[in-house]
Amino acid sequence: MPSAGEDMDTWIEQDRTDRRPGADRARTAPDTGTLGKAVAVLDVVARAERPMRFRDLREAIGQPPGTLHRQVSNLISEGLLQVNPDQSYGLGLRLLQFAARAWSGNRFREIAEPHLAALHEKTGETVHLGVLSDLEVIYLDKVESRQAVRMHSQIGNASPCYCTGVGKAALSALPPEDAEARIERIDFRRHTEHTLADAAALGRELADIRAVGIAFDREEHETGIHCVAAPIWSHDRSFVGGISVTAPSYRIAMAQLEQWADDVRAAAAAINADIEIRLGPRA
Repeated sequence: MPSAGEDMDTWIEQDRTDRRPGADRARTAPDTGTLGKAVAVLDVVARAERPMRFRDLREAIGQPPGTLHRQVSNLISEGLLQVNPDQSYGLGLRLLQFAARAWSGNRFREIAEPHLAALHEKTGETVHLGVLSDLEVIYLDKVESRQAVRMHSQIGNASPCYCTGVGKAALSALPPEDAEARIERIDFRRHTEHTLADAAALGRELADIRAVGIAFDREEHETGIHCVAAPIWSHDRSFVGGISVTAPSYRIAMAQLEQWADDVRAAAAAINADIEIRLGPRA
């Protein structure tokens, strides 16, 4: 079996001599079984801002070293993780195969694609398509700005739903009781000085979004970046998402985003109509 990293043995030995009660309990995630533990490892590696070694994984996840080593070794064997020359971990190439198949088979993205292109043609700025996944938005597609300075967002990345235009648009498309249940579980972390601070503030904004069909990110997730978005949904609301036009605030004023609101709303309506025709219930 491939090695899980040279520093693993040291950590297992240290763990045998340092079993302080409750030392790792605060970091330990709820038990979701073997598969859940493996997915947690992949998630931590995927989201890490710097390469992670075994020590870093242990501190981030809180699993016992022996358990974590088995998870990591199995993921390496299956090609889902790889060990880099510096003994840090990276996502394995097999995940690219999964991603490519998911990408090519995603009919929602396929339906939305021409409407993203048309909206980009009108605005010249970055256009995003995202879908709500629990408390996050996953970006499924992106058309880059024609400008020299572009967004750092990437397809497949996740962002919080409460401080992004697509996220708030998607929340507004949920049945109110579903939206409220999700809002209760949000940890309202302040990303910028403009981030909504609590559930009450988000609830008020969602009411406004439902009334006009448009959401704004007013530099709430990233300083200097704002957007205008509109909701997208399936006929039974089994999935909800949004489409947005995003731009740096130094180049595009909020007044311009407001002028694009009708175009964004029209693009979302066109996508919704195509979803109803192509993915709706058959007679």
